[in-house]
Amino acid sequence: MFDLKDKKVIITGAGRGIGRDLAEGFAKAGAHVVLGSRSEGEISAVADGINQNGGTAHAYTVDVSDLESVNAFVAQGLEALGGLDVLINNAGISGSHKFATHPDELWHKTIAVNLTGVYYVTKAAVQPMLAQKSGRIINIASIAGKVGSKYIGAYNASKHGVLGLTRSLAVELAPHITVNAICPGYVDTPMTDQTIANIIERTGMSHEDAVQALAGTTPLKRLIECDEITSLALLLASDAGRGMTGQAINIDGGAVMV
Repeated sequence: MFDLKDKKVIITGAGRGIGRDLAEGFAKAGAHVVLGSRSEGEISAVADGINQNGGTAHAYTVDVSDLESVNAFVAQGLEALGGLDVLINNAGISGSHKFATHPDELWHKTIAVNLTGVYYVTKAAVQPMLAQKSGRIINIASIAGKVGSKYIGAYNASKHGVLGLTRSLAVELAPHITVNAICPGYVDTPMTDQTIANIIERTGMSHEDAVQALAGTTPLKRLIECDEITSLALLLASDAGRGMTGQAINIDGGAVMV
């Protein structure tokens, strides 16, 4: 039920952090993967590693906030794979600022990448799933899509939007295509490293204390690991997860009990 051998998978934001772990994890499970990112060097390195270890991976650059770039990327991916079984929308950015002086540019960029990007990529990729009457769409959202936090209004809004789109598509694309979201808390990734750096800059904490400040917001008192996200994504993509759709599943160390 967990077998993904020869499944055709597209993953955005696959050059580092969660996206890289997803790419490597799905390839190890037997899937053929297409990797997208703005950084050609990063995704090429990930794809090379997968191919050298006996997997099948293709890497193409994409800016998910740009419709022309998305359409070209999805077309390349579909041609390389010969179809599509699983789409994972993982590309995302974060940023923080007090709302009263919030830069409009930060707002528009965050919404464009985190929300409009999911819309663009999913719209471009859903056609083969509709044609074959099967498919899985997995959106990497955030616990910030369920609760509000100070100074990240744009990020909160974008991830709430992802959950709304997930739930809407789950209803519209049923019964043949499932659509789910994964909502991580703080994950041990380069994105969280930026958050830690901001804490250090604002408070003067040591790096260790800043990490513990984040980890201490959860009952488990630790950051989430990337492979925990990948494990859930593998479940949702497999036959074992065929009964799950429209869900927004927390992996946050128990920080938000909803």
